[in-house]
Amino acid sequence: MIQLEDVSRTFHGRRGAVEALRGIDLQVRDGEFVAVVGRSGCGKSTLLRLVAGLIEPTSGKVLVGGTAVTRPRRETAMQFQRPALLPWRNVLSNVLFPVEIFGWKRKEHEERARRLLATVGLEGFERQMPHELSGGMQQRVSLCRSLIQQPKVMLMDEPFSALDALTREELTVELQRIHLAEQTTTVFVTHSIDEAVLLADRVVVLSPRPGRIKEIVEIEVPRPRSLGQNEHTAELARVQARLHELLMHRDDDEDTAAPARGAAA
Repeated sequence: MIQLEDVSRTFHGRRGAVEALRGIDLQVRDGEFVAVVGRSGCGKSTLLRLVAGLIEPTSGKVLVGGTAVTRPRRETAMQFQRPALLPWRNVLSNVLFPVEIFGWKRKEHEERARRLLATVGLEGFERQMPHELSGGMQQRVSLCRSLIQQPKVMLMDEPFSALDALTREELTVELQRIHLAEQTTTVFVTHSIDEAVLLADRVVVLSPRPGRIKEIVEIEVPRPRSLGQNEHTAELARVQARLHELLMHRDDDEDTAAPARGAAA
């Protein structure tokens, strides 16, 4: 479904060139859930923006469904860290906002909007305004808004990072359930090893800038998953430990490239 072929991206600014990604080769299968982890500044969000068509690669190709990505596409939805709901619209109208943008008939999608809200535990909140909702509830509305268009690809950029730990855990459970039902091809950027282990079929670990694929870790544990005591606890703990090791380990070339402390500029 998603294919990145030798993709690199460099940004040019007043302070010179910054190489965000280098030589990314990645395939995400139809219906797969892939998490992307790495240190801050390693290019995780840049990778999502490339797949979304918000920016173009400096070199290489990005394809979705076999077609080169050159601009944002209707079949691709993106969810950001903040819910960014329209404060003057109620919950149901916020979910239906993409329907208006695409020029679709509201009545044909209103029932799906209500079903999605019920799925995330917001049945009965259709007429509430965003300021009347908690942060977690707002993010659930944002998720429904992303899903209303029935996207083939869902791109999620740390959507739970601003929430408290308990709410993050609740939404992780909800997202597992939604993914099982919708089977949308998903790329999920996170700093949380726990989120990656609970949600993903595979976890892509990026090296520090420029981001390169350090390793792809397979998670062969059936869903739904839980970090509590169960028959898969040992396997999940093994994956967590491997991801922690990869993220904490500094590459030799990174150490070599870094200037020595106290050295002249």
